[in-house]
Amino acid sequence: MISHPCFAAVRVCSSLLAVSMSASSLAQNETAAAPVATASSVKIVSSLPRTGSANSQTTSMVNGIKMAIAEVGANIGGVAILYEDWDDASPQRGNWDPAIEAGNAEKAILDPTVMAYIGTYNSGAAKISMPKLNAAGMVMVSPANTAPNLTKSGFGEASEPAVYRPSGIVSYFRVVPTDDVQGAVAADFAKEIGLTKVFVLNDREVYGKGVATVFEARAREIGLEVTGVDGLDAKASNYKSLVTKIKQSGADLVYFGGTTQTNAGQLAKDIVSGGLKAKLMVPDGCYEQAFIEAAGTKALEGNVFVTFGGRDPKTMTGKGKEFYENYVKTYKVEPEGYAAYGYESGKVVLTAMQRIIDAKGTLTRASVLAEVAKTKDFSGALGTWSFDANGDTTNRTMSVFEVKGGVFSTVKVVD
Repeated sequence: MISHPCFAAVRVCSSLLAVSMSASSLAQNETAAAPVATASSVKIVSSLPRTGSANSQTTSMVNGIKMAIAEVGANIGGVAILYEDWDDASPQRGNWDPAIEAGNAEKAILDPTVMAYIGTYNSGAAKISMPKLNAAGMVMVSPANTAPNLTKSGFGEASEPAVYRPSGIVSYFRVVPTDDVQGAVAADFAKEIGLTKVFVLNDREVYGKGVATVFEARAREIGLEVTGVDGLDAKASNYKSLVTKIKQSGADLVYFGGTTQTNAGQLAKDIVSGGLKAKLMVPDGCYEQAFIEAAGTKALEGNVFVTFGGRDPKTMTGKGKEFYENYVKTYKVEPEGYAAYGYESGKVVLTAMQRIIDAKGTLTRASVLAEVAKTKDFSGALGTWSFDANGDTTNRTMSVFEVKGGVFSTVKVVD
């Protein structure tokens, strides 16, 4: 993983506070009296799957966070900004692990120097850490979670999203549009290009089931025929029998709510090898080079559409263009799609901290949370946007991509 030169010095030279309080005392007292930063340093941590096939995507996100911190010289008003990159995946799963994500949240809570938690990548992981961090009064900013039920009622269980807010306040925010936007855009695009019959699949995980459900509802609403709905085993070696079932249904489109990590690449290969003359459409969890590598260019070119909550990094303008150019200059590689979202998450937290310092305030978990919540008309790499009352971004830009020459190519942008 590439690291920015300014971080080595910050990490080596800065000492961390010893932790003397218990998790139970934090849960009882954190919201009312959040830990106060030392005069010398505070910490931002991220919790993302760094083990497994998501590594390329999350490395790009981590690089974005590092860029944001480097731009302020890893220092705000004389306070050093430390950053720690935490893995929430395990080798056994090759993906995010519930036990590790829970441990990361608890570790952050127990370290009084930690002011902000950037994560998670997977919506299912967010369900675990959100209530813990909320009870502790720590702000959480996600660069990638898109499941709407994390923040809005009517998309999941009756207890959602209140169950993630035991303190009664909103402490979770995200800079990426939610799946109630993405799923609808995908269905509308399918109809626009003349597809009429769709078989809807999901990976049985929070994110995949959520976006597939939204897609299905919108497809029915606009008159597309849903020929079948099914969940697949993400660990299966192949989907030949499933492809046969889809072929028999007469579908001209397969919509898969899932990710590269839940075997979207194998599904794409089996659709082509099985002779199924249907397009495949997948959401942003597949908008990464790892998906193209897993499926192979031959299986994807002319056969797949990918939706994503944003724009191709190469086509961004204004501060987005500056971010793209600086990223390539710093890391000597093209950024993955979510790199800008990691960067924006970091910028939101750092900007909130700067406002506190400018107002002669003290950096505490409570003050950082309150200031992040005030984010309005933020001018960043993703354009100008605000957080709404639910903690969601007001940015609703979506893109549809195809694969050409082994890379993603923009087909349509919906603002």
